[in-house]
Amino acid sequence: MERIHTHTLKDHVGTSVTVAGFVQTIRDQGKIKFLLIRDISGIAQTVITEKNATAFKAAGTLSLESVVEIAGLVKAEAQAPGGFEIAVETLVIHSAADPGLPIPVVGRSEGETDSSIRFDWRWLDLRKPEKTLIFKVWTTMEAAFRKFWEKKEYVEIHSPKLMGTPSESGSNVFEVKYFDRKAYLAQSPQFYKQMAMAAGFEKVFEVGPVFRAEPSFTTRHATEFTGYDAELSYIGSHQDVIKEIEEMLHFVIKEVDGKFGPEIEKTYARKLVAPSLPFPQLTMQEAKTILAKLGVASEDEDLSPEEERTICAYIKETQGHEFVFITEYPASIRPFYHMRPDGRPGTTKSFDLLWNGIEIVTGAQREHRHDVLLAQAKEKGLSQEGIQFYLNFFKYGCPPHGGFGLGASRVLMKMLDLQSVREASYLFRGVNRLEP
Repeated sequence: MERIHTHTLKDHVGTSVTVAGFVQTIRDQGKIKFLLIRDISGIAQTVITEKNATAFKAAGTLSLESVVEIAGLVKAEAQAPGGFEIAVETLVIHSAADPGLPIPVVGRSEGETDSSIRFDWRWLDLRKPEKTLIFKVWTTMEAAFRKFWEKKEYVEIHSPKLMGTPSESGSNVFEVKYFDRKAYLAQSPQFYKQMAMAAGFEKVFEVGPVFRAEPSFTTRHATEFTGYDAELSYIGSHQDVIKEIEEMLHFVIKEVDGKFGPEIEKTYARKLVAPSLPFPQLTMQEAKTILAKLGVASEDEDLSPEEERTICAYIKETQGHEFVFITEYPASIRPFYHMRPDGRPGTTKSFDLLWNGIEIVTGAQREHRHDVLLAQAKEKGLSQEGIQFYLNFFKYGCPPHGGFGLGASRVLMKMLDLQSVREASYLFRGVNRLEP
């Protein structure tokens, strides 16, 4: 018999089926044994009686989380999970689990006090249905991003992650030995997205790994994560990029909510709602003024995590919106390639998008004029030699353009109201974690 998933039992009442999965619960009542079998779709109750002696004997040797395959007759049973159960005819043990589980897969224990313990045994942690749901949602989320970009006729690129010069700055970069010279792991595909604009691709996107050598231990940082990047040509200003992001996130969240909304609400008590358009906006100066009135001290020209949380709470209270764009960041804290408004050299045509207290997107209109770009690089103290390959992109004509980078795990974190990007990462990489 072909294997079926447990959530389809209702379609097979009165017929024999085969299911396979992990043994989640064992209840031994003497002459009858109940096994709850868990697969990716749910759980099924199975019943084994003494009349099936071989299966009954095998069930007596089982430990929790062993992998089994069971064949039997599907019957309606009001007391069973989902209202159906399988009367077992045969039982095959594919893999017996060591009975000394290092972390609980079902329920919690006093020993599970530190997430680092769970991450040591991440494959067991991911067996929990609520953890599996995270990556089901990620799958739909990423498909929705791609659907949006394909509908808008973006071209997908895959840029190199080994670079001869840092892609953002000289700090927070991983240096690696590359034959007889140094190379760097890409902090973003920024330079190569802009190369695509110079190549005439007009609109591009990329999904790929991003590496940041940040010695940070916060709930929002990782040394390696999946980035979603996009760039588009012939824009009038950074506001065109902002409009594209608004439409994109509205579409993506609506897609995720349509498929997983009730399950997300049931599992994570998070009511996901597609945001209204347009999103609120504040200039950096306006944000700082509001924060000062709210009694939040400003540490520097950027926004601190506390300031991000406070300004989001303010927007939620005053405008009922979970998102807010902060625009016009000072040139002193933005990269040399961000365009500056005419007559305002201290400001950039850039922005961050905050969602419920955390930055999820950074973007800007880029400077596409070779002479201006060169002057801004020199102003930042950058060596022309080190970025000459990049500057060459703009010597032979390049459309006005802009784009953004988005952290997928941060978006997922906010979709499900998770406490950390670590929970939204398949395998988290941080300062102290390189395994498993």
